[in-house]
Amino acid sequence: MAKVTSSPISAFCWAELCSSDWAGGKQFYTQLFDWQFDDQPIGEDCYYTMLKKQADDIAAMYQMMPEQKEANIPSHWLGYIAVNDVDAIADKAKGLGATVIHGPCDVMSAGRMVMISDPDGAFVAFWQANEHIGTQRVLEKNTPYWHELACRGNEKIGQFYSELLGWHIQVEKMEQMDYTLFCNEQGPVAGMLEMTEEWEGIPPHWMIYFAVADCDAMSEKAASLGGQVCVPPTDIPNIGRFAVITDPQGAVFSIMQSCNDDIDLDA
Repeated sequence: MAKVTSSPISAFCWAELCSSDWAGGKQFYTQLFDWQFDDQPIGEDCYYTMLKKQADDIAAMYQMMPEQKEANIPSHWLGYIAVNDVDAIADKAKGLGATVIHGPCDVMSAGRMVMISDPDGAFVAFWQANEHIGTQRVLEKNTPYWHELACRGNEKIGQFYSELLGWHIQVEKMEQMDYTLFCNEQGPVAGMLEMTEEWEGIPPHWMIYFAVADCDAMSEKAASLGGQVCVPPTDIPNIGRFAVITDPQGAVFSIMQSCNDDIDLDA
């Protein structure tokens, strides 16, 4: 797919990794996905690293702050949703029961952001673009592909995001569960599933999926680079094949090999 020049409003547009070991995490992801990187100084011995594919921004990462480590916050991926007005979204989210964690604030001339915790405790951010739209390549291998909310109380949380972003809900019957699709005017933009007893001890969260050409090969590659395959490659009928991976620093992400023709595997 051609380079993205704008991000659809109310769709995920960016992802960044907060890592307990920035240097180790950078090595893992650049080797796994064949990404390049650009370390942009943001303080003394501190960098915001742009992760790149063919010179285009795909995602970003940075070193976790000491106070976050002391609070036992694990390494994690954070997804951003494109909006027209971050301040209005922050106020609306608070009115719907969310907690504002950081912002709203300007990120230099790149744009304006806010991070919230939704009423179930899952973290998500919103981005009002200025000079930086977010992810510049999509629907290609080794780029963000899907975002999925694992929560407790689908109906309540579904209503929250519907009211906040204007998403409408479409429920798909699957073999062992109902799967909720969040849709905007262009179609599905994210998914949601209900956490069962098997998820005991795991907090509600948004999961990021990266598109890959070969789920099995990428799972083996991740393991060889020090990652842990938490959920081995598994088929989802009519969707594709996925795996869940924990990077060497503890951040969790998923990979997806689509069985449809929606991913450009040659790009």
